[in-house]
Parts: sequence; C-alpha cells; structure tokens
Amino acid sequence: MELSIGQVLTLVAAAFSVTLAGVGSAKGVGLAGQTSAGVSSESPELNSKLMVLQILPGTQGIYGFLIGVIILVNTGVLGGAMKPVELMQGFAFIGAVLPVAIVGYLSAIHQANVASAGMLMVGQHPEMSGKAITMTVMVETYAVLSLLASFLMVNAIKL
Repeated sequence: MELSIGQVLTLVAAAFSVTLAGVGSAKGVGLAGQTSAGVSSESPELNSKLMVLQILPGTQGIYGFLIGVIILVNTGVLGGAMKPVELMQGFAFIGAVLPVAIVGYLSAIHQANVASAGMLMVGQHPEMSGKAITMTVMVETYAVLSLLASFLMVNAIKL
C-alpha cells in the first residue's frame, strides 16, 4: 500500500506528539529521580512522599501518547485501513499536535525543576509535602490545557 503525502504527514504528527512529550517526561522524571535519590539517602522515610513528586512530570508523556492514539483511531490506522488524508489535512494534524508536543516537552522539564525544589523542601520540612505537590501540580495546568487544545483541534479535522 502506498501512502499519500497527507497520510505520511498525519503519521509524522502522531509520532511527533508521542515523541516530544515523551522525551520531556523522560527528562523530567529522570531529573526528579536524581533529587529524590539524594533526599532519600538522607531521609529514607520520606521516599513515598518523594515518589509522588517524581511521578508528576511523567504525565505529559501520557498526554502526548493519548493524542497520538486519537489520531491513529480517527484516521483508521488502528482499525487496519488508513483513511485517505489530503495534504492540507496532514498539515492540520501537525499543527494540532504542536500544543501537546511542545508544551508537554517544556512543562515536564519545568515541572521536574519545581518537583525537585519541593523534594528539597520536604527533606527539610516533611510536613510541607502537600505544599510541594501543590506547587508541582500548578505547572501541570498548562500541560492539561495543551492536551485539551490538541484534542479539540485533532477532532475538528474531518476526513
């Protein structure tokens, strides 16, 4: 089966969504994990509180994956036969994934920085873990908004 340029662009859009948001989350979870390891070595009893903070930067990768899957479902790829996609529709899919891909990448890294600072705070004051989680979740707001924007744009493309 030969793919049209529009179909190839659509597959690139799905891959871009999954890859960029996933790389940001991998970097973010890794960065937070390094801080968690350092704080846990000094205060092992805090490990469960730190784990929540380490997990949070990983959600952006899930958001990018979700948008990628929605594209594959909407275009019939997961159903076994890809629908025809015109060139401009392919470009529209690329544009639609930009929010979740770019904001997902950047917010995961920034969220990891906030989570790491929160971990250091919890290391000094364990009773402040709720505040650390709240600060970290505030960055998540923008990842969720970018997920919503990409979701709405992807579903607005009619094939």
